[in-house]
Amino acid sequence: MKSDLPKVSHPLFGKPMIVRVLEALQGIRLDGIIVVVGYKADVVKGECEGFDVSFALQDKQLGTGHAVMQARPFIDGGSVTLVLNGDVPMIRTDSLKQLMDSHVGSGAAATVLTAVVTDPHSYGRIVRSADGRLLRIVEQKDATKEILEIKEVNTGTYCFNTDDLFDALGKIRPDNAQKEYYLTDVIGILNGENKKVMAFRAKDPSEALGVNTIEDLSRLEDIFRSADRH
Repeated sequence: MKSDLPKVSHPLFGKPMIVRVLEALQGIRLDGIIVVVGYKADVVKGECEGFDVSFALQDKQLGTGHAVMQARPFIDGGSVTLVLNGDVPMIRTDSLKQLMDSHVGSGAAATVLTAVVTDPHSYGRIVRSADGRLLRIVEQKDATKEILEIKEVNTGTYCFNTDDLFDALGKIRPDNAQKEYYLTDVIGILNGENKKVMAFRAKDPSEALGVNTIEDLSRLEDIFRSADRH
């Protein structure tokens, strides 16, 4: 991001990205919200003032799966856990409600919010079977040429049965290009255990757009402005 600021603290139309995500959660009945912090944790905590949240510290940045593991002490078993990324600030409350309703109604162990985008470049690809079932999510750096042609991508937003989530997290390994613990590997593990895994496609592809660069943020500003969402 060419900045000392934590990425989620960069503003989208006048509000830090993490605030945009927390605002999307305000219209949903949740038992609690846990924000996983690491780099410049105090700055991110300051952005979250005014929201009823708890904080889990990720001392070492060892991947998305590792980040979720840090939240385990705050989450009761037998519940449903919603996972979002702080740098995907276009997510809408209605989409989150629909995702959770779909998850609970289907009896799935995990449900992934996906989107079809014209330029999937750095996003994890959704790999489905011939009959449309979700098989796995493949990160861009680990994808074959064939998988890179897939336009349906992972938004980084999930709904899990909590016990299934943390059981699977205990089985993931950093056997990938990044040497990180990928949350996405949970999907393949659950499938391998014959547990039901679903994908729920967002109607608005912009909800999948994350921010890794200043250029990405500028593009979201343009979309946000044209959609009159501020």
